[in-house]
Amino acid sequence: MAIQRQDIRIAPPGLDGFLALPDNPQGLVLFAHGSGSSRFSTRNNDVAEGLQESGIGTLLFDLLTEEEASDRSNVFDIPFLTQRLVTATNWIGKQENLEGLPLGYFGASTGAAAALMAEVDTDKAIGAVVSRGGRPDLAMPILAQVKAPTLLIVGGNDIGVIELNEQAYAALTCEKSLEIVPGATHLFEEPGTLDQVINLARDWFARHLKEKRKAA
Repeated sequence: MAIQRQDIRIAPPGLDGFLALPDNPQGLVLFAHGSGSSRFSTRNNDVAEGLQESGIGTLLFDLLTEEEASDRSNVFDIPFLTQRLVTATNWIGKQENLEGLPLGYFGASTGAAAALMAEVDTDKAIGAVVSRGGRPDLAMPILAQVKAPTLLIVGGNDIGVIELNEQAYAALTCEKSLEIVPGATHLFEEPGTLDQVINLARDWFARHLKEKRKAA
């Protein structure tokens, strides 16, 4: 499958990113990285490649500029990161080659909370949300407002985070699923565990973004 790749900049505020579009993309997934991570995240890039191979476009971008990232308080400012994700979503709506594509959010670690909050804050329809080893509990006050089908993926050995995801899962009122990957820790570094994340995310986005495209 041919995949068109390009470096992009969302300005303002000047956020660098990687956009990858397969032929006739079935949708576009924006990645919200965890605290201190960036568009170069190895694991998120692996997930993005898996989505691209199934015909889904991806946008990995920095939620902070270099100057902003040097202030550690910004890294954990979830409302601020949420607005950056909304800004990127609005930017997509202004690009002729992207306008009209069903959109999804993929959030890792604290980025999962930003993804869920952005789903509520944006005026764009979000077709699906996936959280990998995320902290959706940090978005607890707005979880009941989330409308997009939401998949929470947690490592079976990620003690503490499992319980937090269970609490968030109970608070969600949208279509939802909680998948626990056996033997995986927080970063899914164990052999084969990230592959399971990729398969789960790919199937979730493929199903729900396809439904969104039909509805449009």
